[in-house]
Amino acid sequence: MRPPRPFEAAGTPRLLRRVAGDHVEWWTETVGKMPAVYGERWASLGERSFRSFDPSRSKLAAGLARGWDGPLPAPGESWLYLGAASGTTVSHVADLVGPAGTVFAVEKSPRPFARLVAVAERWPNLLPLLDDAREPENYLDLVAPVDGIYADVAQPDQAGIVLRNAEYFLAEPSGSVVLALKLPSLGRERGPLVHLRDAETRLGAEFALAASVRLEPFHRGHYLLGGSRTTASRAGRPTSRGPPSRLSRTTDARDRPGTRLRPRRAWNPGPRRR
Repeated sequence: MRPPRPFEAAGTPRLLRRVAGDHVEWWTETVGKMPAVYGERWASLGERSFRSFDPSRSKLAAGLARGWDGPLPAPGESWLYLGAASGTTVSHVADLVGPAGTVFAVEKSPRPFARLVAVAERWPNLLPLLDDAREPENYLDLVAPVDGIYADVAQPDQAGIVLRNAEYFLAEPSGSVVLALKLPSLGRERGPLVHLRDAETRLGAEFALAASVRLEPFHRGHYLLGGSRTTASRAGRPTSRGPPSRLSRTTDARDRPGTRLRPRRAWNPGPRRR
């Protein structure tokens, strides 16, 4: 790894930017270890290591490149990531929360989940869950209250999935949500901007939203939207425990003082392909 050109802080301590010619590069100070997750560049500065955050591969990075001014994961926070796939963006979210933070990563498809598990072996603060983000009751006993939710789910009711998970897991009275909204998944019976306004209205009923940003040319038909709570909208988390989870419910006592017990990694990658 070569020494990087000068970095400058970019809104949260573990997110950095630097000018490279006629464009801006985004980097995260990494928690993980090589090899690279998706071919990203690595650089070192003393004992600190950094990874390039590629807008063409990550919708969150694309949002930053397009001027996203909404909530971002911060050191020491816990985040729930819905639709983690094989670990590209979620590994950067784990970088942003740092070694004192935690990211619960939900992915329902066994093949990308197997790759996500391999990433989690190198990112100790990343906890993968094989489950469906549309059914948060299944992992209710596996996820502690979180400071934020990031969602990248190609489903017809993307805002509804975020709100349902927020009802169960988002800490109150604060808490943030970020949604990478995929307009083509919302159907063709209404125009793209109508779908966008509908998602903004639904999330805006509970959160003070930042300005949504269009992610083109990096990701066609996508917007990044979200915001933070300003007051509590509910008295507390639901008391119903919901249906039993398909995953184990083992816990340990390795939490930071003053927080609830967190589960061990709930891995269920299924048969590995050779």
